[in-house]
This record gives sequence, C-alpha cells and structure tokens, in this order.
Amino acid sequence: MKNFFISLATIAMMAFTAQVAAAQTDTTAVPDSAAAAEEVTTAENANPFQSTQSEIPLHQQLKTKFIEGGPGFMASIILCLIFGLAISIERILYLSFSKTNTKKLLAKIETALNEGGVEAAKEVCRTTRGPVASIFYQGFLRMDQGIEVVEKTVVSYGSVQMSLMENGLTWVALFIALSTSLGFLGTVVGMVQAFDAIQAAGDISPNVVAGGMKVALITTVGGLIVAIILQVFYNYIVSRIDSLSIDMEDASISLVDILVKYENKK
Repeated sequence: MKNFFISLATIAMMAFTAQVAAAQTDTTAVPDSAAAAEEVTTAENANPFQSTQSEIPLHQQLKTKFIEGGPGFMASIILCLIFGLAISIERILYLSFSKTNTKKLLAKIETALNEGGVEAAKEVCRTTRGPVASIFYQGFLRMDQGIEVVEKTVVSYGSVQMSLMENGLTWVALFIALSTSLGFLGTVVGMVQAFDAIQAAGDISPNVVAGGMKVALITTVGGLIVAIILQVFYNYIVSRIDSLSIDMEDASISLVDILVKYENKK
C-alpha cells in the first residue's frame, strides 16, 4: 500500500509541475500588468462595491506566489508535503485496520479454549485481523512450553508489532525538518540576492531590495506551512500508536490470566 501512495504522490507532483509551467506562460503573456492595475484601480474608484468581483482566484494567487518564491525551492517544499502526506495517510489507514475490539477477542478466545482447547483459540486468532490477534497467535504456538514462555513470547512479539506500526514515521519527521530547512535556505538565498542587487545598483532603494525580500519571505512561509501540516499528522499518528500499544499491553495481561485459569482447570 505504501508503494501505491508513493506512486500517487509522484503523479500529483508531475501534475502540479505542469500547472506551474502553464502559470509561467500565462504570466509572461501579460506584460502590461501596470496598465491592468490602473484599470482595476479606476474601476474600484468608480464603484468600490464591485472590487470583490475583480479579485484574483485563490489558485491563481498560489501559482503566482509559487513562481515568485522560486520554482526550485518551492517545488522541493511541495514535494516534501506530497510525500509526507502520502506516508501519513498510509500510516493512518494501517493503524485504522489494526484497531481491534480486544474485549470481544478475549471473550472469543476464552470460549474457544473452554470448548475446543488451544487449537480452537489459534483458529480464532488466525481469523482476526490486527496486531493483538497476531501477538496472541504467537503465544499459543508456544503453549506447550509453559505460561512463562508464552508471556515472554507475547512481550517480544509485541515489540515487533510496535516497530511495524511506527514504520515510516522517520520519513515524516525528515520531511518536516526538510521543509523548514528549505524555507530558511530560501530566506538566506533571497537575502543574498537582495544584497547583490544593492551592490549592482549602488543604491539602497525599496524597489531594489523588494525582489530578494519577497523570495525570502515566500519560501519561509511555504516551508513553515508544510511543516505545520505534517507535524499535525505526525502527532496524530503517534497518539494512535500510543493508544494501540496500551490496548496491546492490557490485552496481553488479560490473556495471561485466561491461560492461567485454563491451565488450572486441566
């Protein structure tokens, strides 16, 4: 499933790049933006209530800011967002499918043990999805070696399931750090461009500094927005993993109690 989301993210990035290229051609095809701005201002002065109708659409504003911030840095930041969201959605789906009603599962296992023994309990675990059922199944495989071995097996295999649930989170954390770092790198590059423009012009004027400062601010904002979005997903996934780990620990303790009762009845 992870490969599917990575492929989907790649396709989305290609489509976004094509839109950016189309936006660049649109901006180059309209050189007289000053005249258009004068027409808009005169129209607003004539009737200020119609100013909202002449606003630029949001997607066009985003494309413009993307181009102004520098396609190289902004494309890298968007790429971090796409791949980070793809991995986050894959983890959320995986954790959703891993959720198990542990009380119901334990009741089925206890009933199966009393009616059909260990083999019936294995069958219940085999037909139930989720990490809890997998842990129980590994414990029942070593039932003939004693309760202590079963308990150690459950604990050991529980750590394996925890690693599987946390798989991919390191990449999300990497994309969070990369998006922030790329944003600040764009800030530094924009400041360098501003000072180069000042040195070339020999004059400190707002028009000379504005170009480099705009690149600096746009890349910083883009990187921080992407980092905030991915951080929210990251914390949500971690909270889901913590909830599942607590359920696994409680269910494992309950399983040991059930097995002790079953051994005493024999």
